[in-house]
Amino acid sequence: MRVVLDTNVLVAAFVAHGACNELLEHCVLSHEVILAPFIIREFKEKLVEKFGLTAAEASRAVRLLKSRCIIINPKKLPESVCRDPDDDNIIATAVSGSCACIVTGDNDLLVLNAVSGIPIIPPSQFWEFEDTEDT
Repeated sequence: MRVVLDTNVLVAAFVAHGACNELLEHCVLSHEVILAPFIIREFKEKLVEKFGLTAAEASRAVRLLKSRCIIINPKKLPESVCRDPDDDNIIATAVSGSCACIVTGDNDLLVLNAVSGIPIIPPSQFWEFEDTEDT
């Protein structure tokens, strides 16, 4: 199964060893995690600016992500879908990457529930979603 993990999920996976960390580990081992260059850039920026990692530490985290994930250049959506236009890029990544779902903690995305037949779910619901996809 191909899945997009939003920047907030990736950051949480790297800064705390909780549910998002387990989710990321599981997804890179059992599924294909699809990311785009803008997600990688945003991930690195947040690690440095919001969580105080050094540029070298953030670069190591980026290298690790790139080694475990598939990076694509998504096609732009024909029209805006989200109330936050930046989040259209996440949806474009999922559509271009033929993903089964988007996992995010971003309420601007979660409020949509699904776009183009792609469910948008919080990390806590991924396990249930995965179970329904396997049947």
